[in-house]
Amino acid sequence: MTNPYSATQWLQLSMQQQGLLQPFESLPALLQQLSYVQIDSINVVERAHHHVLHSRLPHYATSMLDQAMGDKSVFEYWSHAAAYLPIEDYRFSLYRKQQLQQGDKHWFEPEHKIMREVKARITAEGPLKANQFKHDADAKNGAWWDWKPAKKALEQLFMQGELMVARRDKFQKVYDLTERVLPNHIDTTVPSDSEFAQHLIKRYLIAHGFGNVQQIQYLRKGLKPLLTKTLAQMCEQGDIASFTEPHTRQVYFYQPKLTLPSTIANKVWLLNPFDNLVIQRQKLKQWFGFDYQIEVYVPEAKRQYGYYSLPILWRDRFVGRVDVKADRKNQCLLLQQLHFEPAAFSTDAFSRDAFIPAFIDAINHYSKFNNCQRWQLVACNDKAIGKMLLNACQ
Repeated sequence: MTNPYSATQWLQLSMQQQGLLQPFESLPALLQQLSYVQIDSINVVERAHHHVLHSRLPHYATSMLDQAMGDKSVFEYWSHAAAYLPIEDYRFSLYRKQQLQQGDKHWFEPEHKIMREVKARITAEGPLKANQFKHDADAKNGAWWDWKPAKKALEQLFMQGELMVARRDKFQKVYDLTERVLPNHIDTTVPSDSEFAQHLIKRYLIAHGFGNVQQIQYLRKGLKPLLTKTLAQMCEQGDIASFTEPHTRQVYFYQPKLTLPSTIANKVWLLNPFDNLVIQRQKLKQWFGFDYQIEVYVPEAKRQYGYYSLPILWRDRFVGRVDVKADRKNQCLLLQQLHFEPAAFSTDAFSRDAFIPAFIDAINHYSKFNNCQRWQLVACNDKAIGKMLLNACQ
C-alpha cells in the first residue's frame, strides 16, 4: 500500500504514541506504553531517565522511580542500552540472558571463579554494591571499561540473570539474587524465537507508531532475519500493515489502531538527548527533518551546539536545540546556547510571538524540575528571540 500519512502526521502519531499529547496517571502505565526508559549517568542537569519521565508525567518526582523499583513494578536490564523496563516484560529479558549463559559475550569474558565468589558473598550477606568488594590498590585502572574484577563479575552475573538490581544508592547499583528480587508471580518461561520477535515488533510499533526492521532491531545484533520473517507473517495475518517509501525500506505500522490527534496544543517540549522519540537520529532526520547529534562525545573545539543540547519540539515541529547546565550552587539553569533552525519561524502559525510564551513556560517547568529558582540565557542565534528572552528572565 502507499504511505497513508504525511511526515507531519507521522510525527503527530509518534508524539501521541510516545505519551506526549496526553498525561499519564502512573509511572508503570507510562513505562508500559514506552516499553523502556534509557538510563544515563550524565548529570549536568537532571539525569536522562528522570527527564524522559518528567516530560510525560505532569507531577513526576525522582522519588517515583525509586518507589517503582521498590514495589517491583519496574526492573533494570538491557534494552538497546541500560534501561528501566516494565516488570511484565521480564520474561523477554530471559532471551538475552540465556544466550549469555550459553557463552555469548556482552562486554567481557566471564571469570567463573570470581563470579562464584561474588555470588556466594551476596547470598550470605544480602544486597551489595560494587564498592563493597575489595580492590587491589596496586592494580592498574585504565579507561572506564577497565573495571575491577568484582565489578566485572557483578555485571556478568547481572547480564546473565543470576543477579538483579534491587535499587540504586546515589546512582550506584545495589545487586541481589534474582530469586530475592523478582516477584513470585512473574512468568519465567524463556520465549521462543518467534515470541521474542513478536514482542519486539509489538513493543516498538505501539511505542512509536511506525518503523522499519532496522529501527525495530536498533542496536541488537543478529535479529534481522528473524524480525524480517516475523514481520512478513504478521502482515499476512493482518496484524500489521506496511508500505514502501522511495529510497527507504519497508515501513510497518498498526493500521487499525492509529488515529490522528485532533489538535496539537501551542506547547514546547524540551526533550532529553536520550528520549525515546529522538534516540534514533537517522529516523529523526529522514522523517522529521531534524539533524540532531548529542555533542557530549565531541571534542569541545569541534562542538557546534554545546555539550548537552536538548531538542526543542514545538507543536509538531522540531525548531531548534538548547545547551543546558544546572548551576546548582546558585540554583540557576543556564541556557548556554539557544540555537534555532533556519525555517523555525517561517509562517504566521509558527511565529516568534506564538513561540515565546510556550518556550518560557517549558523553561520554567524544566528549571523547577532541576531545582533551579531561575534561568539565564547566555547566547542565542536569533537576536529577536534573544532580546525577548533576556527581558523575560530579568
